[in-house]
Amino acid sequence: MATFFVQQEGPVNALALNRDNTQVAIGGRNVFKVYAIEDDRFREVCNVRGSKHLNSNFSCNDVSWNPVDDHYLATATTNGHVCVWNLSKMGKAMQEQDYQDHGRTVNKVNFHAAEPNRLISGSQDGTMRYFDIRVKSAVAVFYSNTESVRDVQFSPHNPYTFSAVSDNGSVQLWDIRKSEKCMLQYTAHSGPVFACDWHPECAWLATASRDKTIKVWDLTNRPTLDYTIHTIASIGHVKWRPQRKFHITSCALVIDCSINIWDIRRPYIPFASFNEHKDIASRLAFKGDPHVFLSSGRDCTLYQHSFNDASRPASKANPQGITMNQKGEIVFARKVPVLPSSSSNNNSNTSSSLAKATVGFMRKISTSQAIDQFHLAASALTSFRLSCDVTDDTEQQFAALAKNYMLHGRSVSELCERNSAVAREFGKPHISVIWKIVKTMYGEEFRQNSSVNSTNREEVSLQSQKNSTAAGIESNLNNVRDMEADQKSKGGGDQSAQYSGGDDETENEDQVDHSSIYTNGFPTYLNFRNDLPKGDFSFGENELDMELETINSNYPSSYHRGGFNSTDCPDWILPSEAFPIRTDITDRSPQPEQFTNHHSPDISEEPHSFQVEEQGSAKLTIVKPLERQPWQPGRILVEALKHHAILGDIQTATCILIVLGDCRKCLPNELLDESLQEHWLLGYIELLTRHQLWTSATQVINLSWLSSIHQLNQQSTRISTNCAACRRPLLRVGWLCDRCHCAKYSACSVCERPVRGLYAWCQGCSHGGHPNHVKKWIKERGVCPTGCGHQCEYR
Repeated sequence: MATFFVQQEGPVNALALNRDNTQVAIGGRNVFKVYAIEDDRFREVCNVRGSKHLNSNFSCNDVSWNPVDDHYLATATTNGHVCVWNLSKMGKAMQEQDYQDHGRTVNKVNFHAAEPNRLISGSQDGTMRYFDIRVKSAVAVFYSNTESVRDVQFSPHNPYTFSAVSDNGSVQLWDIRKSEKCMLQYTAHSGPVFACDWHPECAWLATASRDKTIKVWDLTNRPTLDYTIHTIASIGHVKWRPQRKFHITSCALVIDCSINIWDIRRPYIPFASFNEHKDIASRLAFKGDPHVFLSSGRDCTLYQHSFNDASRPASKANPQGITMNQKGEIVFARKVPVLPSSSSNNNSNTSSSLAKATVGFMRKISTSQAIDQFHLAASALTSFRLSCDVTDDTEQQFAALAKNYMLHGRSVSELCERNSAVAREFGKPHISVIWKIVKTMYGEEFRQNSSVNSTNREEVSLQSQKNSTAAGIESNLNNVRDMEADQKSKGGGDQSAQYSGGDDETENEDQVDHSSIYTNGFPTYLNFRNDLPKGDFSFGENELDMELETINSNYPSSYHRGGFNSTDCPDWILPSEAFPIRTDITDRSPQPEQFTNHHSPDISEEPHSFQVEEQGSAKLTIVKPLERQPWQPGRILVEALKHHAILGDIQTATCILIVLGDCRKCLPNELLDESLQEHWLLGYIELLTRHQLWTSATQVINLSWLSSIHQLNQQSTRISTNCAACRRPLLRVGWLCDRCHCAKYSACSVCERPVRGLYAWCQGCSHGGHPNHVKKWIKERGVCPTGCGHQCEYR
């Protein structure tokens, strides 16, 4: 069989095959035709919209063909009508019945398999209507107590049972003889259910939902979920593949234009995929042959597909992979040959005979059998364990830290101190040290000191300029004193005497005020932050006093008393040679300015330099003092957080970012952008969820400063609440029903006493009571205590 198609005037919403699978009827908003299916094409038999008497009844949402008489078709229209068409008639008489019982759009219509005159419909008004095409009105009405019924299907195993799915995610089973109440109701999905289909061989019901899942329920006794298929988009239609027990076909509602056939035993990748449609596929139907089926789509086409043209996604899947858990265990999957090779054992008769038998068996496989085989791929799993020090109680430590860490409510210093103690208590001393370092970097005293320094910046700058000038002179005096002492030891005599400061200065050394040297300048050994203890590199008190005494002994007393004054000290002349001259140098080198090719830059042009003036004597003057740059620990902290994240400790990196609060603005954006922060937050939230630490995960989400993370708590929070008396949805906040004005939620269904605290209820039947009573009751019996017959499940 070949793949072929026919183009239509508009999107096709539905299709149906006759009992012999020789004709197909399609319907849409602007399409209503019947085609004969030939070997390589569709031949138009009847165009129902070709009539002159067009109205809204010709706009179809669904089409169903009578299983016995090929002349009858039933359509579900967008105006709320259910129409029955007789193809043997012409013109206006073709429309035999026009049922106007529904108040809103009809989504689905189906003929009964055993009763050709009976059909059922499901509508947006939340009701299902049971019709006899020989009668002018509905025979029975079924109220689902939901907003909308999306699909109805007669059971092929019981002639009196049909299923219905609705927007609230529930599935209902009805007996057509009892319209008062459904036989069974259970919640199947977390979102609206758009389609369902009964398995032709066993009591399985497949349901498809907006939550991107296809679920297979075993309804033999109590509803049991046997298989779940996860898809990439919401599913709008499902159909079991005939003669293949574990194969089911699906069409997406949005995004995905392909038609996928799944093997429910291997639900992670489609068994086969058909990509002919350019827009969303709406409906499909098998021609009795499991290898040929028809499909319609919003791209205005009707296709016949053949399995010979199907693509196999499994053949493109990579059978190799690697993963690692928190304990340091690595699992590696590598591809291995499916069939054993016989070349390695040429002398073994057993291996050669097995290979020949295998080849012979493969040659006997027919084409139809070959296309039904799943892609064969085998992988060998190898487990490794890292040699790093990973203790067995890592998970317990992670959970303990997550529960006991304090992330808000106090200052940064208090939070860091508390978390440091928590990390030390649970066997994480290195993490405790990190919290201490963060406290030192971003504690309140650091920020106060930064504000004081910024306020007094001008004053400190002027004073530092004066002190730098004095420091330059002090350095000059130290050099002179050292040279003088050296010359005295070598007998320099008169030459070194001219650099001497005199005896008066030496006599007054004991009266020098050492503290005046450090009153306005930056301290040499103390921590530069105000009101903080000494740093790790400070000297002892005796050593510091000795150093101060040594420095002060070389300065004039007038400098220590009132600062340096040029009138108190003579002009100090630097020696022209660094060492004493033993012999006179007759041929001296010229000054640098005398060289014609001298291109030395002017020293005075440098922003931070000393200017040398030579006017018979050398003097040092400071053009611009050096300014100390403020310490920025942000880069160091970011590198530390990245290091912990690489090691797998995402908890420490995330918690520190949360505790920093407004200090995060000081971190460099080029090293820690929002995408990396979001990645860390999502990773930590996922770990908390894996450990079932829901409270801690919610706290992290609430404390997040990123809108994409903060909005996670606003997703998947819908709860279906119905009135316990009339089962209508509760529209307002509270438990009072707007329809019957009844509030039965105040009483427990087990003890029949008022519930004053927590209240637990079933979303299927809307009954409930005290959580402990309901849990005990459901565990022992499994049926609703009110006697409504619903099989509740306590979660």
